[in-house]
Formats: sequence, structure tokens, C-alpha cells
Amino acid sequence: MIKVYDLYKNYDNLQVLKGIQLNIHKGEIVSIVGASGAGKTTLLQIIGTIGIPDKGRVIIKNTSVFALRGKKLAEFRNKHIGFVFQFHNLLAEFTAVENICIPAFIAGEKPHKAEKRAKEILSFLNLTERATHKPSQLSGGEQQRVAIARALINNPDIILADEPSGNLDSKNRDEIHKLFFKLRDNFGQTIVIVTHDKNLAEMADRKITMSDGKIMENENG
Repeated sequence: MIKVYDLYKNYDNLQVLKGIQLNIHKGEIVSIVGASGAGKTTLLQIIGTIGIPDKGRVIIKNTSVFALRGKKLAEFRNKHIGFVFQFHNLLAEFTAVENICIPAFIAGEKPHKAEKRAKEILSFLNLTERATHKPSQLSGGEQQRVAIARALINNPDIILADEPSGNLDSKNRDEIHKLFFKLRDNFGQTIVIVTHDKNLAEMADRKITMSDGKIMENENG
């Protein structure tokens, strides 16, 4: 599903990624761990095409993504990749359903179809009763599940999550961790998670440890 070849990234004089090589299979859940500054988030952003490498290639579904430009790259990202961040980034003035529908609207989906899909996902996530609530009316765990629903709306092949449970209490954190495996089992997504949470990292099919811009370990779970 994802192939990374000889990836380098610098910020001014700081070398953040140093020749990363990585393969991630369809339906695999992979955790990426390491100290702050190891390059984890930079790698995730480049895989997600919201960061551009100085050198190297990323191939997703047999498409060399950085051979795409502008609108075509944005369309590929919108169709194939869903993002979940530590902070849910929901729009305060919109309801749960409206927030979830935004990527579908960007993709040109008709409103009634997008809303129908959003409500189906909310039902799967046991959030049907929260459909018309705004973010301020939701708990932290509910907000993050709405953010996950937003990542799912276009039925992407890949979900990329950056510290998805880092802002939650232990109960909600455990629920979010279990949810990623439920998503994979029900929808078949490939999921890559950057995390400092040892439990989540160990639950993954494979744990990748980064240090100083390099992959140091690549362990099956």
C-alpha cells in the first residue's frame, strides 16, 4: 500500500529525515515511536503528502505521489488518505455531521449523499445521538471520534494518525485505541499511527522505532 524510498528532509541546516526506507502493507496497522525530534511527524506528513521531501519517493497504491502536482495531488490526498490529529481540529460553528461532511464536500459529493454516509459512520461509532451537537457540546473522546469519522467519510485506503489519543484521559484513550483495530477489521484500512503511548504502540501489527531521522528498529507485533 505504501512504499517509501530513500527519503530525506531538511529544515534549514537541520537534517530531519536521513534516507528512510519503508514498506507498509494493505490492512496493516503500524505504530511509529521515538523521542521528540526523531522525525516521526515529518515522516507521517510526507507519507500524507502534506509535506514535501527534499529527496526520495513515496508510492501509494502504485502511484508516485510527488509526480502529481497542485490540484491532482490534493485530489489524490482527499480520496485516498484520512488524517487524525492529537487535537481534533473540528470547526466550532458546525455540528458533528457538518464537520464530518467537509472532506466529502471538497471531493464534490452531493450534500444528501455525504450526510447519509456521515450518519452511517456516526452510527458505527455509537454517536448517532450526537449528530447535531457542536464540538463544545461533546466530550473529548466524542470529539476525537467525530474527527475519526471525518477521516473516514471518503472511505480512504489509508488513515494517518498523529498522537490520536495524546489529549485524552485513560478511559477514552483505551476506547480510541480499540477503535483503530475495529476500523481495520470492518473497513480494511491501512493505518499508520505516530504515538508516545506504549500500549498503543505494542498493540500494532508492527512497531517502527525512529531516532535522529532514521529507522532504528522495525518489529512485528
